[in-house]
Amino acid sequence: MGARLRGSPTSRFAVNAGINLLIHAAPVLGRVQPLRRAAVRMAERYLQEMSQIGIESGFRLRAVEQDRYDLGVALVSTIERAIVGDRLSLATRRTVLRTLVRDNLMFHGNWEAKEGFRQRNGVLPPDLMLVSPGKACNLRCVGCYADSGNDREKLAWTVLEQLIGDAHDHFGNRFFVISGGEPLAYHSEGRGILDLAERFPDSFFLMYSNGTLIDDAVAQRMARLGNVTPAISVEGMREHTDQRRGAGVFDRILAAMERLRREKVAFGISLTATKHNSDELLSEEVVDFFFRQQGALYAWIFHYMPIGRSFTLDLLPTPEQRVRLWKRTWEVIREHRIFLADFWNMATVTDGCISAGREGGYLCVDWNGAVTPCVFMPYSPANVNKVFASGGTMEDVWREPFFAGVRSWQKGYGFHDPTKSEKSNWLMACPIRDHHRDLRQILMEHEPDPADDNARQALLDPEYAAGMIAYDDALEDLTGPIWDKQYLGKNGHDGDD
Repeated sequence: MGARLRGSPTSRFAVNAGINLLIHAAPVLGRVQPLRRAAVRMAERYLQEMSQIGIESGFRLRAVEQDRYDLGVALVSTIERAIVGDRLSLATRRTVLRTLVRDNLMFHGNWEAKEGFRQRNGVLPPDLMLVSPGKACNLRCVGCYADSGNDREKLAWTVLEQLIGDAHDHFGNRFFVISGGEPLAYHSEGRGILDLAERFPDSFFLMYSNGTLIDDAVAQRMARLGNVTPAISVEGMREHTDQRRGAGVFDRILAAMERLRREKVAFGISLTATKHNSDELLSEEVVDFFFRQQGALYAWIFHYMPIGRSFTLDLLPTPEQRVRLWKRTWEVIREHRIFLADFWNMATVTDGCISAGREGGYLCVDWNGAVTPCVFMPYSPANVNKVFASGGTMEDVWREPFFAGVRSWQKGYGFHDPTKSEKSNWLMACPIRDHHRDLRQILMEHEPDPADDNARQALLDPEYAAGMIAYDDALEDLTGPIWDKQYLGKNGHDGDD
């Protein structure tokens, strides 16, 4: 089924040929409107074909395919605006077209490596790897999921290089996400994150950054490399950003964005929704300011997760706020054609939860080498330092029973099994956040190690468990009717009441 959903060989060949032409025409692409518009139309036709295949095969619900198509169109429009507006350096322009669009979005990395993995394991490998190489950070944000701060906990450069190389070769990955701590604060053996991007020029690196360490030299090097994009963390406008991240941080962020614009580095924003800012996070003021005035190209939306430093349920967006944010996110995507990704509210475009090394998903490695299903599920059955020292690979880690248990839950919730759609609700597809009862059963069965003391305390706190489960039940009451009506086509109210 997966092969059928990659589109016909003719359309794939045509799009690939078109992208290769655009790569060669990158220096003048912004000025050659007929060529650019033809490429956009070809991409949109390809997205339509993919959507139709998914519907006719019965692989996905029609409304799910519509979500996927609309987000794809927003991405195409975002890239076109960046080219027309001359927002990308020549190196970035070529890398976005070649590495991000062609090699990752179309062909999902090295297909030969992925086929080898499938022959050995029966399924395709994850599409990307998320690495938090160091815990160091120059800020002390309220409720930081990583509890960042110190420079002692970090992966050695040789281990980090081996980790990326292993995923590059065994999983066929060409897309890597770097988190932290603050990625630009990471240094080991005289190397830093930009050295990693230079070491793997055929890969694309998305870096979650607080932006305050992006000086002129860093921005200029990013422009030369072309394969790094920082997603700069903000909480909306000045008041909420400085309130959570520290006085004066908002102005330092704007200074970093000015440097990135000047050097034509592709950048976006990373938004964390809490109970205090959720309703204004995607307000017209925020959208206009960051996307039109500051030049951000995309946004990743995280919901506050009650893990990490001083974890509390009090910062969670309420179920009602979460539904309002879901509606607003799709308004911005469809009306403004801006690429947004909300990891909790947009599971329809990813076929559910993407953690634990699921096909098309990812694994996470932290500063101590602990491998976890995702950054927000801090429980680990393996450590890369020990695995590599014993001659093992990330493929061995992928086979760990705990990760297999999470993947089994994902499959039971409808991943690659459309017959489960009557029981699944992909408006709440996260195991730790939306199905806390189920996660605790998986944790009890496989007993992975908590990644830190905060994760251990959360696991042992009965009030925490009760609060998470109560939240899940309230969320189901709100989103269940929406899923039934909008996605399954059943009668009933849409959750607006």
